[in-house]
Amino acid sequence: MIIYPAIDIKGGKCVRLRQGRYDDMTVFGDDPIEMAFKWQNAGARYLHTVDLDGARGGSSMNRAIIGQIAKALSIPVQTGGGIRTMDDIREVLSLGVARVILGTSAVKNPELVREAVAEFGDKIAVGIDAKDGMVAIEGWEEVSSHRAVDFALKMQSLGVKTIIYTDIATDGMLAGPNLFAMKEMNDAVSMDVIASGGVGSIADLESLRDVGVAGAITGKAIYTGAIDLAEALKCIP
Repeated sequence: MIIYPAIDIKGGKCVRLRQGRYDDMTVFGDDPIEMAFKWQNAGARYLHTVDLDGARGGSSMNRAIIGQIAKALSIPVQTGGGIRTMDDIREVLSLGVARVILGTSAVKNPELVREAVAEFGDKIAVGIDAKDGMVAIEGWEEVSSHRAVDFALKMQSLGVKTIIYTDIATDGMLAGPNLFAMKEMNDAVSMDVIASGGVGSIADLESLRDVGVAGAITGKAIYTGAIDLAEALKCIP
């Protein structure tokens, strides 16, 4: 299982949200590039980044910062947030990003996913953010009519190889991941499932590994010191 340290960027700063709420935000650093090097130096094999301003539909400087991170690091970087067209995908990949995550755009325009996978293959991932088992979109501020597992199977049928599955209720709470939801998803699909939300300890990471997911994202826990990333990577190499 790959552990993905997360860097969420809003207004050019490293931040964390609680349960996806933009009005409940903590700033953890003014320099996302410096933070990226910190996690790489701790031993991370892959980095997860999110453009929070883009996720809400706004244009931002964050995309350029994510490109600077991708070029500066020696490990691959995946990113999501505000990537809604083929031109967006091409632009982000041209910045050196290894994998693009489609979220709202995948729900609203599945044909984009089909086209993107046909052109870029496994460089395309889909982010599925669930609230009570239903897919949320627009930076988690709107809930769609799609059941998360059904939507995942649809993405699988379009050729998607990787999904990032977030349980919104647990995100940023450090109270443990929704293991039932993660197992249900992992058992339902043949894609790689990267679990996100609720990781608050190395034991949580070990539980996710035991569920069988391909990866786990850790955000708030490594910023608050609840998890020492280097130690976690020794426990789950």
